[in-house]
Amino acid sequence: MNSRNLVKLFFTTLLIGGITGGVVGFLARWGEFKPYFSSFEVSSILSTFIWLFGVGLIFSVISQAGFFAYLTIHRFGLGIFKSAYLWNAVQIVLILFVVFDLVYLRYLNFGSGEGITSYIVLALIVLAAALLTAFFKMKQTNGRSFIPALFFMVVFTVLEWLPVLNSNDEGWLYFMLFPLLVCNAYQLLVLSKLIERSQKELAGKRAQKKAQIKGAKMKAGELGKGS
Repeated sequence: MNSRNLVKLFFTTLLIGGITGGVVGFLARWGEFKPYFSSFEVSSILSTFIWLFGVGLIFSVISQAGFFAYLTIHRFGLGIFKSAYLWNAVQIVLILFVVFDLVYLRYLNFGSGEGITSYIVLALIVLAAALLTAFFKMKQTNGRSFIPALFFMVVFTVLEWLPVLNSNDEGWLYFMLFPLLVCNAYQLLVLSKLIERSQKELAGKRAQKKAQIKGAKMKAGELGKGS
């Protein structure tokens, strides 16, 4: 990917994270911000949205750091296991382990006196978003991309989500989760398009350069004949 498309990916993902954070922040913490809407405090609504937007930008940066770490680890995994089939099997095991931990370990730590249902629901949201994104990634490219996409959407989303998972604040859990999911899904699905566009731009520049060189040679030849 060329630098222009890389910068475009960064700022587009940043904007998506900010907007998603601004919208989801109000919904996830509705009990806290409902009075602003009830009394129609425009200044409070706008200032709160700007703050939520800013936090969404931070979530987006975390998402992008995780995405580039995933790309490195994916190549590293293929290099170690020497087989896409074996690396996919490892990724499946890690996915199952992370989903299990997301439900069971969190329930052990925070579920005293309450049911496990809410912990299962949260894991199902992550898994459903991951399966949907992996399906579209597979349709966009090929069947071999399904497991790596699922791995990224589950394992790396949970890793990026850890600071809030450890606090177990319900409002913050959803507030951070959805911007991460949206940003991660966007980066995963747009990556191949940006790489393809970069390759076309590079091919176009090469063709243009060859045409310029050819034109210069022809011009030099004509000048030589004229003399």
